[in-house]
Amino acid sequence: MQIYVVKQGDSLYQIANQFGISSEAIATANEINPEQSLVVGQALVIPTYGRFYTVQPGDSLYTIGQRFQISVAELASINQINVYQPLSIGMTLYIPEQAKTDIVANAYIEPTGNTVSPALESAARKHAEKLTYLAPSFYRVDREGNLTAPPLNDFPAIARENGVTLMMPITNLEEGAFSADLGQIILTNETVQNRLLDQIIATAKEVGFGDIHFDFEFLPPENREDYNRFLEKATERLHQEGLQVSTALAPKTSATQEGMWYEAHDYKAHGEIVDFVVLMTYEWGYSGGPPMAVSPIGPVRDVVNYALSEMPANKILLGQNLYGYDWTLPYEPGGEYARAISPQRAIQIARDYQQAILFDERAMAPYFFYTDEDGNRHEVWFEDARSIEAKFDLIKEKQLLGISYWKLGLSFPQNWLLLTDQFYVQKLR
Repeated sequence: MQIYVVKQGDSLYQIANQFGISSEAIATANEINPEQSLVVGQALVIPTYGRFYTVQPGDSLYTIGQRFQISVAELASINQINVYQPLSIGMTLYIPEQAKTDIVANAYIEPTGNTVSPALESAARKHAEKLTYLAPSFYRVDREGNLTAPPLNDFPAIARENGVTLMMPITNLEEGAFSADLGQIILTNETVQNRLLDQIIATAKEVGFGDIHFDFEFLPPENREDYNRFLEKATERLHQEGLQVSTALAPKTSATQEGMWYEAHDYKAHGEIVDFVVLMTYEWGYSGGPPMAVSPIGPVRDVVNYALSEMPANKILLGQNLYGYDWTLPYEPGGEYARAISPQRAIQIARDYQQAILFDERAMAPYFFYTDEDGNRHEVWFEDARSIEAKFDLIKEKQLLGISYWKLGLSFPQNWLLLTDQFYVQKLR
């Protein structure tokens, strides 16, 4: 597939003619209204066989071949150029369809309150075939070790029908926030632990969960070893029941990183104890913080590099957001929170306010500004085909186990197109 960035004066018809396909094919692939105007800077996925690549400063046949996993000889032959011929900036090369690699894909799905909207259930049905795991979030633990389930609706049936393994996310959320006190109780009280594990096993058998996923956050640093011992105990018991065990890890870049979100998460121990981990590589740009990319590629890569120094690549799922944020400016700490939006909604906002979409090459993320009807200035950062392909390239480069999405229900058709174009998603059932 080809990623094309809309330029001033482009129309869907002109772009379709350029690639020799129909306007309808592009509109369908990107889930856009063909009657609406395109947004300058908008990335489109063009459903063609192979792609064309424009040579950038510093490129060579070798570096391009490395990026697209094709030999220098084959790349030169396909494009009818000499292997030793220097490449000109702006030169166009044809890149044939790449061989797909196998990965694991998970997606969390989070109901609003105690209800599941029809749109959320529809998203699960639409994308389940592209997933290995589906994780209805969250099961909550109380201070006695009892579990409270989220609404499951038809998620177990959707998983069965699509060969998807249900993941059971368990958290120390209490009154809407991660609780250090609750986490400490779970990790240090053996009676609470035993009751919790009993209920996990009973629930997993009743519902049909295949993976038990511990997402304990904001834990006291002094409970780091307690968490490791709990995971050893839980994994031993749950493996006896034929259940996998996974954990969610805060995005660390060193073993000594300080802060309540990080210190109790021991990458090395988790890598040794559980079956796989999810790196929560998002929320650099977050609703209560200053405007910036949610998952800039540089910091994401730094976390992956640290993780690989502590555990094997085949135990790592890269966390990936399916959303962006719309901040009202000026940003003030403690002020108005940014609004979460889907990538499709971001493009619609840019169209409504006639704003060009910009792209930060360092963060590998799109953004734009606009002024609303009340005169308020806004800054929007989101995901598009270019930003998600940067994460896919990282997964392939580092040979990671796969990807984990937070969260279903936010429209981002380009992600799913590129996922199935570049990977075979494994099924465990």
